[in-house]
Amino acid sequence: MKTVVLGDPPTELEQLIARRQALGLDTYDEVWEGSYHLAPAARFRHAYLDDAMAAVLRPYAQAVGLIGSGPFNLGGLGNFRVPDRGFHRQMVDAVWLDTAAMVIEILSDDDETYEKFGFYASHGVDEVLVVEPDARVVRIFLLAAGAYTESDRSELLGVEANDLTAAIAWP
Repeated sequence: MKTVVLGDPPTELEQLIARRQALGLDTYDEVWEGSYHLAPAARFRHAYLDDAMAAVLRPYAQAVGLIGSGPFNLGGLGNFRVPDRGFHRQMVDAVWLDTAAMVIEILSDDDETYEKFGFYASHGVDEVLVVEPDARVVRIFLLAAGAYTESDRSELLGVEANDLTAAIAWP
C-alpha cells in the first residue's frame, strides 16, 4: 500500500518519522527526490535470505577484493536508497555512499526494488542482484549504456545466477 501526502507533511507525520528515527526503526526508510518512503523491516524470510546471500556471496567477493556490507545509504541527504546488502571497492566510513560495485535487493511485500534501477544506474552501480523468494530465483542485472540488462552471470563475482539460486536453502 502506498500513501502519498501532497504539500507540507502534517505535524503527525513529522512526529511519526521523528519517533521512528529515535527508536531506530527507520533503517530501511528512503527519500526519493524529497519524497519520504517509510519502509518497515521485512518479514523473517527476508532476513533469512539476506543472511543466506551474505554467506553464499562472501567468498566470491573476497576473491576479487570486494568489501561486503549490510544496508547502507546510497546517494545523499534528500535523495537516497537503502539496498539490503552491498559490495564495495573500498572501505568508506561515511553515512552517504556515492556508489557501490553491487547492490543486493531481496523482494518483499510492496517492494520497490525494480523502481530503484534508474537511481542505481545514475549512481554507477555496476551490478544489481535481485533475490525473488516466491519464484525461488536469483537474478543478476549488469549496467551497460546507463541501463540494466539481465545476465546469467555476475561479471564482478564470476558466478552464475543458477549457481547462486541452487546454493540457497529456500524457505
